[in-house]
Amino acid sequence: MERALVNFFYCHPVGHAVEALYYANGHHAANPDLEISVALNAATAVELAGFCPFVSASYAVDHPLLESCPDSLRRVEHLPRHWDWVIDESRRYQDFQLELFPGLKDYYDATDQHLVPGKGRTVVTSPKVGYLPHQQLRLQLPEHARRAAEQRTITIMPGGSSEPELYPSADSWLMIMDALTDAYPDARIVLVGKLAKNDRTSTALTEEDLARLLAHRSGPVNCFDRSLTGQLAAVEASDFFLAPHTGFGMAALAVGTPWLALSGGRWFEFFFNGVPFRSIIPDTDRFPSYSTFGTLPVVDSEDGPRTPSMTQTRIHADLDRIVAAAGELRDGTLGYEQALHEYFPALLEACGGDKARIWSIDAVHMSYL
Repeated sequence: MERALVNFFYCHPVGHAVEALYYANGHHAANPDLEISVALNAATAVELAGFCPFVSASYAVDHPLLESCPDSLRRVEHLPRHWDWVIDESRRYQDFQLELFPGLKDYYDATDQHLVPGKGRTVVTSPKVGYLPHQQLRLQLPEHARRAAEQRTITIMPGGSSEPELYPSADSWLMIMDALTDAYPDARIVLVGKLAKNDRTSTALTEEDLARLLAHRSGPVNCFDRSLTGQLAAVEASDFFLAPHTGFGMAALAVGTPWLALSGGRWFEFFFNGVPFRSIIPDTDRFPSYSTFGTLPVVDSEDGPRTPSMTQTRIHADLDRIVAAAGELRDGTLGYEQALHEYFPALLEACGGDKARIWSIDAVHMSYL
């Protein structure tokens, strides 16, 4: 049996762990006899690899990303040296990524020295080692976590790990929760996220804001600061997952739960996993969005500094669309192909008709534009 290491050291948000496992799954689908291991940033959700039966081993690498690392070789010496294939994260060859993240170059320079591939070194999606695109990644959570999860619920993550101005305020979330409760009174709202500060990402939300959301008349279930496995089990049991753009949304899709994305901010949605979804794209003429690594304007809104697409004004403008999409997803009336067919033309319009601005993992968008 040939052995391959998916060497995917990158930023620490949960979505990049999902991305690595998605690519590993594509290589597994093309070559089921290939024994696949993964190397990930120790600060990301390495434990997700344990929910993938096609991954034989995972290795957490404690290595800086934002600054140079003089002892990179020592930090990678726990990785087994000899493999048939080493499959790197392709961002290692992007100059602007190396400029943004000096530690990225040091890591891959060190693994170039340390790892010895017997048959070759390549990058994820390369046909050299075999790859099938657009394969559904499904995390297999442990049964004890599933038994503890709530049923018939809507799970909300109020924000990701970036700056607070890139996410809706507590007042905006209360507006959304009011609308959902009025439209779907049988649904229980579950709140997920992470306030605890450690080497993992945490949610851009204050304890005071969380207390306000938990005091909502719907009586939300508090899953904040539960284990990642426990929170994913709550998401898996839910009718849909509601959040702005966040890597955790990719994890939601990987447990088979539809994602209702409050799109806007720097990033549009680019991960598609065979699961229905809705992306509520803002009117980008009124609410500028999708600058990727670039900056966005920040306005003084009724609830403090916010990017235009995360103000109460924008949320109110799209509230009916949010509620309607919630109904589609919880009732199962929206198919995956329909979601793709409707998403990409809307995204193209939001990007001013410039196809060059649009990208997606495995280039899924190319079939819909």
